[in-house]
Amino acid sequence: MQQRYLGSSRLAVSALGLGCMGLSFGYGAATETGKAIELIRSAVAQGVTFFDTAEVYGPYLNEELVGEALKPYRQQVVIATKFGFTFGDDNKQQILNSRPEHIRQAVEGSLRRLQTDVIDLLYQHRVDPDVPIEDVAGTVKDLIAEGKVKHFGLSEAGAATIRRAHAVQPLTALQSEYSMWWREPEKEILPLLQELGIGLVPFSPLGKGFLTGTINSSTVFTADDFRRRVPRFTPEARAANENLTILINKLAQAHQVTPAQIALAWLLAQKPWIVPIPGTTRPDRLQENLAAADIQLTASDVAEINQALERISIVGERYPADQQARVGR
Repeated sequence: MQQRYLGSSRLAVSALGLGCMGLSFGYGAATETGKAIELIRSAVAQGVTFFDTAEVYGPYLNEELVGEALKPYRQQVVIATKFGFTFGDDNKQQILNSRPEHIRQAVEGSLRRLQTDVIDLLYQHRVDPDVPIEDVAGTVKDLIAEGKVKHFGLSEAGAATIRRAHAVQPLTALQSEYSMWWREPEKEILPLLQELGIGLVPFSPLGKGFLTGTINSSTVFTADDFRRRVPRFTPEARAANENLTILINKLAQAHQVTPAQIALAWLLAQKPWIVPIPGTTRPDRLQENLAAADIQLTASDVAEINQALERISIVGERYPADQQARVGR
């Protein structure tokens, strides 16, 4: 697989990474450990060098899984993880916490679970309004100086916060949602990242499954699938948003690829420093997603697709109200 650089840091990663969250958390029951390890190692065999996890996924289970799966390949891969939460007594309540002492505690735990002596890319998972971003960036800067972290990133941060953090410790990447059905980053964030030399790592590049065409208004989500709480995934919103999947299906047919592949190829064509991290639990979907890296859309292709997307209005917020309040700060 071709390599890309995340911004001016020159951190080289595969053009597509693997988002590992769904193997342990968020989309129903966790994948059986052996099968999950096999899938991650299959990604390595197919050229993926960039793997994304976080302490909150589980909590902790996903980091342990990723650490075990990638241990034999540690020198060949880039592992990204995230800090920023403490958890209630039941390990389900997520409480924002980016105090410097907690960042250090979180990093020590991540290093242990990932079975490594250094974290390649460390993100603040969500901005903590109670801790100045300069204190967060300064703590990560110290961890980089100590050799425990190589690169610093933010997730779902606003433009002002990105600038302030970058002034203390240069950011290698911003991880935020970006896809055909969430194009908000194009207004302010993408130009800022271009200016500052920061890479973008889009999560949910397939719209949490919606852009694959396998979800419609009659789809039933299990009780432990977080999409049950997402306004954009109500039956009414899914029905209203089917115009987007109809368009993507038409585009995919025209290019003789699958809907997932056209959605990923579109993202890759936006900027050379964008590295999507689609997740999956299925080997066939993994192979399908990774094949998108070989699809070359021309500038005229992208312009035509963008014009078609502009004519479609998306219904529903992308997070429940409590989580929506934590993004764009």
